[in-house]
Amino acid sequence: MSSFTPDIFRAVRHYAGKIRTIHNEIRTERFLNSLPADLRKDIGWPDRFGSRRADSN
Repeated sequence: MSSFTPDIFRAVRHYAGKIRTIHNEIRTERFLNSLPADLRKDIGWPDRFGSRRADSN
């Protein structure tokens, strides 16, 4: 029974890490979308990353 407990904590930690990653990606995307259009064009947002997002779905 004691070996079962660390597996649960590992799974919860892994899930929390995924949630944190998704949250950070959404926050970054929101920040990039708030930049002026000419600056977004200079850094290649969103054209450069559009295909990446489509592939991940």
